[in-house]
This record gives sequence, C-alpha cells and structure tokens, in this order.
Amino acid sequence: MNDFWAAFALFLVFEGMLPFLAPGLWREAVRQVAEMADGQLRMIGLGSMAAGLLLLVLIRG
Repeated sequence: MNDFWAAFALFLVFEGMLPFLAPGLWREAVRQVAEMADGQLRMIGLGSMAAGLLLLVLIRG
C-alpha cells in the first residue's frame, strides 16, 4: 500500500510541474484537450494506461 501512495504522490508532483513552470502553455494544452473528440481522448487514455502497465511490468519484473 505504501507503493501506491508513493506513486500517487509522484503523480501529483508531475501533474503540478507544468502549471507551475508554464501556466500559459498549460492553459493552452488544456484548451486543446477540451476540444478533442471523445474517441481521441479514449485512445490517449488507453495508450497512457498501456504504457504505464508496461513500465510497471518492466520495473517490477
């Protein structure tokens, strides 16, 4: 369970970096994502989950 919380904490650190370092760029990226079709967002989510799972298997393997 500690690994889960450590991973979640790291996620929050990485998520906060772009808005902190470049708020204008972050705002533009969010605007572009909001304009994407649902299918595009689903594909991005699927790719992200697959990459994360593969990385987890490689690290833990």
